[in-house]
Amino acid sequence: MSAELDLAGRVVELVRRVAGPGAEAEVVAVHSADALTRFANSAIHQNVAEATTTVRLRLHLDGRTAGGSTTVTGINGLESLVERTIAAARLSPPDVTWPGLTPPAELRPDAGFDEATAAASPQERADRVRDFVDAADGLETAGFCRTSYTSGGFASTTGHSAQGRTAEAAMDGIARLDGADGVSRHASGRLSDLRGVPMGARAAAKARAAGRAIELPPGRYEVVLEPTAVSDLLSNLATFGFNGKAFAQHQSFAQLGTQQFDEKITITDEPLGAILPFDLEGTPRDTLTLIDGGTTRAVSHDRTSAAEAGTTSTGHASAASRSWGPIAVNLQLAAGSGSGSGSGVDDPAADAGTGPTASSARALVSGMRRGLLITDFWYTRVLDQKSLVITGLTRNGVWLVEDGQVTTAVGNMRFTQSYPQALGPGAVIAVGTESVALPDRWSGVRFTAPALHLSSWNLTGNASG
Repeated sequence: MSAELDLAGRVVELVRRVAGPGAEAEVVAVHSADALTRFANSAIHQNVAEATTTVRLRLHLDGRTAGGSTTVTGINGLESLVERTIAAARLSPPDVTWPGLTPPAELRPDAGFDEATAAASPQERADRVRDFVDAADGLETAGFCRTSYTSGGFASTTGHSAQGRTAEAAMDGIARLDGADGVSRHASGRLSDLRGVPMGARAAAKARAAGRAIELPPGRYEVVLEPTAVSDLLSNLATFGFNGKAFAQHQSFAQLGTQQFDEKITITDEPLGAILPFDLEGTPRDTLTLIDGGTTRAVSHDRTSAAEAGTTSTGHASAASRSWGPIAVNLQLAAGSGSGSGSGVDDPAADAGTGPTASSARALVSGMRRGLLITDFWYTRVLDQKSLVITGLTRNGVWLVEDGQVTTAVGNMRFTQSYPQALGPGAVIAVGTESVALPDRWSGVRFTAPALHLSSWNLTGNASG
């Protein structure tokens, strides 16, 4: 039994003793250890590490629900958590949406755990930073390398219990030349998969190719989106489109059983190995197919949104899911035929020889008569949630493509585009054959994506004015 499962079980026993047999309670104890090595001006300037154990209790008593948490895990801290949560429940209004507790259920098979990543040293992260900086060959660089380890345990008054652990590593860096930036990102469950040399070489090749950018008029352009840009599509689709609360409240575009996307599009959520194998309500996680060959098949649910929609939880409860809705945590867009998931790191020699185009997008660029190669999106915001119209900026390199060849760098542009429409039936010309695992900018979740060749993207103005 893990220390976290023991903690969760002790809180359940405290609830039974203090609140009586009529109380329903679920408890999650999670130990998180995060370490971050940051660099700027081509030198490491920060190395930090933090380890925290958090215990969360949700209690349903006499038809009323309340929750609480603590990082004080001694007996006094646990007793205080139980007592104040009981007091909060008695003061809360009746909870007519209470979905009940997760019944006992077995977890899916373990997807594997890398001890070396969980125990990674600052030197191991620094080695990758040094390789990135050296490979940039004199260009100014900045970014981070991070590792994290999570161990969790769940227990409830139904007798359900679960435990698991996971590790994650990610690196994100830029190289800069005369104000032009090139970027390279990669995420994995194994630190050994992150290789600073090809990442630094790719970022530098992009920066060198991005100088002397021209401005193009606004309009609709055929585009190739590199995986770094596609990850933003996946993030917004997960947060606002495949969100079970938004779906239950008719604020999502999702229509189950309807072909809303091009037949080349298949998107799944693959949480095992990327996050704990159970959610905050103890529901086991598993692969969830959201889009299958263009047809919308599912949205992500916790127990509350599932009850509202008349279905079952998909294992996506989180501390914020009752407020913000349940959100998928490791979306993967299936690569095109001929390849599965790649290592996520392209050959640096090949990249250096072909300028800005990483191998994940090179074949798609060669098939474009006239359009844009876009590396990344930034500062994206929702204008209309129902149709998922997004506005944002391109970043880290845009190039004009003519007759399958990159001809010139283009200045960053603003866009306003419905993401589902951009991926709609007939709108996807091709999907890249190599998938790249990429870190989310703000959290430990991942997105895995190939490049996309799309028939139309609505560029609405130049970033310069």
